[in-house]
Amino acid sequence: MNAASVIAAELATRAAPESAAACMELAETLAAATDMHEAALAGFIGVVDTGRQVQQRGFPSTQSWLRSSLGMRDARATERLTCARQRHRLTELTSRWQAGTMSFGYAATIAGAVARLDDHDCQTAEQILLDMVDQSFSAGKVAAFGRRIREVIAERDGTEPSPDADTRRGYQRSWIDATRSLDGGRYIKGWLHAEDAAIWDGTLAPLAKPAGTDDHRDLSERTAAALTSVLSGGHKATKVTVICDLNTLTGDPTPARLTDGTPIPAEQARRIALTAGVSPLLLGTGNIPLYLGRTQRFATPAQRRVLETLNPTCAVQGCEVPGTLCEVDHVTGWALGAPTDIDQLTLTCGWHNRWKATNPHKTHITRGPDGRYTYRLHPPDTRHPPGTRPPRALADKPLNPWIVEPKTISPPPKTAPTIQQPPPRHPRAP
Repeated sequence: MNAASVIAAELATRAAPESAAACMELAETLAAATDMHEAALAGFIGVVDTGRQVQQRGFPSTQSWLRSSLGMRDARATERLTCARQRHRLTELTSRWQAGTMSFGYAATIAGAVARLDDHDCQTAEQILLDMVDQSFSAGKVAAFGRRIREVIAERDGTEPSPDADTRRGYQRSWIDATRSLDGGRYIKGWLHAEDAAIWDGTLAPLAKPAGTDDHRDLSERTAAALTSVLSGGHKATKVTVICDLNTLTGDPTPARLTDGTPIPAEQARRIALTAGVSPLLLGTGNIPLYLGRTQRFATPAQRRVLETLNPTCAVQGCEVPGTLCEVDHVTGWALGAPTDIDQLTLTCGWHNRWKATNPHKTHITRGPDGRYTYRLHPPDTRHPPGTRPPRALADKPLNPWIVEPKTISPPPKTAPTIQQPPPRHPRAP
């Protein structure tokens, strides 16, 4: 492994030859070697996927680990994970792949085609698709034939009905079919083309967000409630948050931004303000003055709105769950005495909220100058980063020993104070 890393580093820094013909030959040789590296990588990922190591390191799934630690896009991570999970069933494909006579593209295509087949049908489909590879069919043709194999098997087993009249309409026009049930309800199905789908998303998506941490409805239920709200006229209170300085509204060219960080030109922000209500969010030295202390456990809608403004995603570094889908988290834990104050709250996805509550010693928390918290997850047996010490408490209240304020990190004194470790088990976070 070390030798392969050294060779890759050397090739990455070496200048390419000026001859196009030489580069073509070298590229083909390097691509074949890369395919074999992918075969080895699939073996490693397969072992990781069958164990629980990724969960111990703070990742909710193997795919999340591939995205965060290996820097893969979601589609790429899915492709490699599928290869890792199917390679033990595709024995001939795996042997060809490891020998360098099968490219990663073909291997990923065939693995994806047989992922939903049982072992018997998998073996038959493997031979058919490998024969197509031997006949020099492109990976796209192999993928299309793989989909056809799944359709034939579904028709044989009766697990997938043939396309009905609604599906055969095509995709040029939108349509909705509503059928009344015996108890007065309605079954609804349909299709929206791209323009109508954009209107659907722009109108219903903001209304289908979770109402709070105690909203246990799934997305389908929230979407139905949002549609009912629109039909009844209750959507008139729909809000789009645009963040800008007061100077921007009075003529300054400084751009505004949306809650996800998208910049908005100053002129457009002023046009929006002419026809919309303006709700000031005061960002001062002490952050945002929305403090409830211990009188209330759950954050208010106003606090959540501010948190969504500050946190476009989950506070855990590398987690891409949008802030609008996250839960409000007390940084030091409500059960440990944390107040429901805006400077003691952040947003985390449901999985990391529970993980942090059960693994407090594996979470290193920092706070940026903008008041935003960042959670960094450490491998097992890591207590806290070396060379750090607990910060001064905010508002004269003790904080979690893993929170490090900006500009408070300093080398430990010669006689370091004893750090009180958190108890080994905590009640679940809100």
